Amino acid sequence: MAELTALESLIEMGFPRGRAEKALALTGNQGIEAAMDWLMEHEDDPDADEPLAAPLGHTLGREPTSSEQADPEGPESSAGEGKPILSEEERQEQTKRMLELVAQKQREREEREEREALERERQRRRQGQELSAARQRLQEDEMRRAAEERRREKAEELAARQRVREKIERDKAERAKKVRLPDGTSLTQTFRAREQLAAVRLYVELHRGEEPGGDQDPVQLLSGFPRRAFSEADMERPLQELGLVPSAVLIVAKKCPS
Repeated sequence: MAELTALESLIEMGFPRGRAEKALALTGNQGIEAAMDWLMEHEDDPDADEPLAAPLGHTLGREPTSSEQADPEGPESSAGEGKPILSEEERQEQTKRMLELVAQKQREREEREEREALERERQRRRQGQELSAARQRLQEDEMRRAAEERRREKAEELAARQRVREKIERDKAERAKKVRLPDGTSLTQTFRAREQLAAVRLYVELHRGEEPGGDQDPVQLLSGFPRRAFSEADMERPLQELGLVPSAVLIVAKKCPS
């Protein structure tokens, strides 16, 4: 059974002649399958139907034969010589095979496009997941920085409160002591909480002024409330231990001879 040429087969399958010739030429006349692959891949090209310029002596879709190369008159001079004529049944059978081939190529193309679409969808989802993970990491970093900032501010606030408390304690410890003299006048001086009561007595003796006759009698220190007379042993004790901080009023009395 004689077979149709590749160009005739493509035309029989419904492809335009110009496009079929172009497909055969651009695939190097490697056969109908290569031409069909090209036609499938370029069916939507805007220039698919534009003619392809061919070298002199060549016909798109096939190589010039030796008789054509020897005959400058072209293929018309030998048209119809030696070419088998297909019967209608043979032509239909060959067309059927070609249509099955076209359907197979179409299925292969659809399957390839489906795989590519699935791959694009996987890439899109993967990129979406990566973007979501990046956003999550960014949010976690921001929350961590905010928590660290709150901890730092809280620590600074606690440190500031501690400094205030310490200052208050220092102020309490160093609060002035008021000493009332026998003549009704008063002396005011600041003493530290750990200073001994003897320091207060010494200060009184140095600043109470001269008594008539020039003699300075020993003095005794008393607390106003509750009434208490401090002994010589108390003179060696710190003011804090004697309950004279943060403030106190002491009364100076002449020491009675023992």
